[in-house]
Amino acid sequence: MRPAAHRVPSRGYPKGARVRRRAEFTVCYEHGRRLHSAHFLLFLLPRADGHGRTGMAVSRKVGNAVMRNRVKRLLREFFRLHAEELPRADVVAVAKRHAGQAGLDLTAVTGELLPLLGARPPRAAQGPRARGRRPSAPEN
Repeated sequence: MRPAAHRVPSRGYPKGARVRRRAEFTVCYEHGRRLHSAHFLLFLLPRADGHGRTGMAVSRKVGNAVMRNRVKRLLREFFRLHAEELPRADVVAVAKRHAGQAGLDLTAVTGELLPLLGARPPRAAQGPRARGRRPSAPEN
């Protein structure tokens, strides 16, 4: 076992920040607000305690185990990076059938999910017009 000085702090998602039980998923599906994107379906269910939790469902219809795990890794990383921008609700992301074959990356997932959740994309991801600048004229 390594000494405590060499341990790397965990950047994972704590259990309390995840939707984990089937009953919790079912409540989100039945009573939550549905939001659609090209590759995902989001369910948002406001919470009385003000703490947001996230969950994901990636079925076998998405693809083989490699594809499903990739989609889950992308969703987990999106939720981890944007935890402060997410609504204080239960957010369950369900991957659509073609999400595995779409060749998604973190930028694409962020571009799809942030606008659905009402958060603004980071400045670097916005184009020049979004920052109030005009594109430069082409050189002749």
